[in-house]
Amino acid sequence: MLRDITLGQYYQADSVIHRLDPRVKLAATVLFIVSLFIVDNFVGYIIAAIFLACMIKISGVPFRYMIKGMKSIVFLLVIAVVFNLFLTPGEAVLSVWKLKITKEGIRIAVMMAIRLVFLIIGSSLMTLTTTPNNLTDGMEKMMSPLKIFHVPVHEVAMMMSIALRFIPILLEETDKIMKAQIARGADFESGNLIKKAKAMVPLLVPLFISAFRRANDLAMAMEARCYRGGEHRTKMKPLVYHRRDRIGYLIIFAYMAVSVCFGRILKIPFLNI
Repeated sequence: MLRDITLGQYYQADSVIHRLDPRVKLAATVLFIVSLFIVDNFVGYIIAAIFLACMIKISGVPFRYMIKGMKSIVFLLVIAVVFNLFLTPGEAVLSVWKLKITKEGIRIAVMMAIRLVFLIIGSSLMTLTTTPNNLTDGMEKMMSPLKIFHVPVHEVAMMMSIALRFIPILLEETDKIMKAQIARGADFESGNLIKKAKAMVPLLVPLFISAFRRANDLAMAMEARCYRGGEHRTKMKPLVYHRRDRIGYLIIFAYMAVSVCFGRILKIPFLNI
C-alpha cells in the first residue's frame, strides 16, 4: 500500500509535458482543480476526463502507474461516498433502517468521488513530470509578487519542495520498519480498528524519530554549506518561457472556457444530469 503512493515522485520520460516550464504545469494544475469544483453536471466531468486522459497520454507516464496512486485514498473515497449517500436530504430511493439513500445523495456522492479521483491524478501528473528543483523554482517565481507583502517566498517554496521530496523517502522508511517488525512477530492486519490503531504505535515512534533525524541532518548540511536563500541567489537553469509554454497556457485556458461553458453555464436537457 505504501509503495502505491505516487505523489511526490518523479517519473523520468522525454515528453512535451516534462519539458514544459514548471510555472505552466503549476498554473494548469490549479486551474484544473478549480474547474472540478466549478462544474455542476456530468458533462463538465466528461470534458475533464478527456482532457486528463490526453495529458496522461502525452506525458508518457503509464496509466497503470497513475492508477496505482489511487489505492492510498480508497478509505477516504469510501467515507466521502457513504456520508453523501446517507446524509443528503431529498427524494428517497432506498431505505435501510433509519437511514435512507436519496436521489440527490447518489448524484452528490458520484460527483464527489469523481472530483477526488481526478484531483489526485491531476496533482500526481504534475509531480510525476516535474523534478523537485524545477517545482521549487516555479513556485518561487509564481509567488514572487507576494514579496511586496514581505512574504518569505523562497523559504515557503523550499519547504514545499523538501516536503514533496521527503514523501517517497519516508514511505520507503515506513516500509522498512514494517517489514522489520513483521519479521519480529508484529501483526498490523488482524483485529478490529482499535487493535490496528494500537499496533501502529510501535511503527510511528521510530518513524518520527527517523524523520526528525533526517530533518536535523538536512539542516546541518545546509548550514555547513552556508546556504542562504533570497534575492542574491543565482540559478544554474533560469526559467524562460518558450513557444511550447505559451501553447500550454492557451490549451489550459481553452479547456477552462469549454469546461465552464458546458459544465456550468449552458444547460442542455438531455446531456446535463
